[in-house]
Amino acid sequence: MLPLARAGRAPLRRLGRLLVASPQTLSRCSGGGGNNLSPLLLMLSARPSASRVGEGSPAAAGSPSGASSRGFCARAVSVDDEAPSSSATAAGYDDLSAPYLSVRIRCRKEDAELLSESLLCFGACSVTVDDIADAANLDEISMTTIFAYGENVGSSVSSAASSAGLSYSPPYETSVGKQCDWVTLVQESYESTKVIDGLWIIPKWRTPPDPHATNIIINPGLAFGTGEHPTTKLCLLFLKEVIKGGEHVLDYGTGTGVLSIAALKMGAALSTGIDIDPQAVASAHENMLLNGMDSSKMLVYLVPAGAEPSCFSSSIDKSEEKKPSSDLELKSSRGKFDIVAANILLNPLLELVEDIVGYAKTGGTVAVSGILCEQVPKIEKAYSGYLDNISVSEMDGWACLQGTRKT
Repeated sequence: MLPLARAGRAPLRRLGRLLVASPQTLSRCSGGGGNNLSPLLLMLSARPSASRVGEGSPAAAGSPSGASSRGFCARAVSVDDEAPSSSATAAGYDDLSAPYLSVRIRCRKEDAELLSESLLCFGACSVTVDDIADAANLDEISMTTIFAYGENVGSSVSSAASSAGLSYSPPYETSVGKQCDWVTLVQESYESTKVIDGLWIIPKWRTPPDPHATNIIINPGLAFGTGEHPTTKLCLLFLKEVIKGGEHVLDYGTGTGVLSIAALKMGAALSTGIDIDPQAVASAHENMLLNGMDSSKMLVYLVPAGAEPSCFSSSIDKSEEKKPSSDLELKSSRGKFDIVAANILLNPLLELVEDIVGYAKTGGTVAVSGILCEQVPKIEKAYSGYLDNISVSEMDGWACLQGTRKT
């Protein structure tokens, strides 16, 4: 899966389809013969202005004409296709920093398609051809190919040219590149987030800027709740305002567990998180351990998606992996939480209003967020029948509504 493009980083505009060779060639490109090359190279070789050979071509569509009739082994696949399963391939996929060879080849425009297809059968892992429209007034065109480090490029290019029926040897230049370690890149893009003075959200690979502050250590993973989003900050500020010490807090849609962890660090006696996403539950458990939380004070439940709110308590996953050592039945806890925070989305907030408010005790405080400022009237209308003393806080176009449960 491709890493999410973060602000300030221009994503590649075209990663649609690439021509790759036969399983044998892929095995060579992915680690066979001691040459390790992960499938990320297929992605990294795609350039924004390039057109992919085989997109819409007869060969790519499986037509008997073109390269297929010449016995070429090229095929069109999605970048999400599963790679051949082999221990060599798997080993190659794990090496995110292995070098590779980038080969720039020039040929006549009319030979570009056949040569590119042939190259894929003689060791190239990917081929990117310059946009023909950009070379309208030229007789030649360039293509960039990726080879595994150590591949005999001269032999591969010569064999490909011969197989394609070229009467000349296309000139080429070779350079050595190094793959991007996406894990490191993504980690470097996450900075520590200061919510207010004395309250920080810290990625687990960062050193806290203020070791004496309340530092919530987070491994973001795939769950929501890194502390960067305004709604997370609004909910943290809400908790900072209402927690005085000893409260029971429900984190409705816990994500990374950041609100549950923050509640305990701010003085709550118990925090309970529920989520419909298994990855979120796993993330919350990991972050609980990273922060040294007592599992008897931070409870996390997996709720099946699509379950009726009233069925939540009877549908909780009770497997040993997800069941906390001190089990608090949600059914018996309804109407007993001092504080309920739900940082989800507009539609669930509207559909689950009775369930969300129902977990708070009379006079308990409820906060709902994950909404834009212009959506506040809808939320206020839905919750005004259940909450008193409603107030709204805003940040960067996002809002958090809070109030106390009516008698």
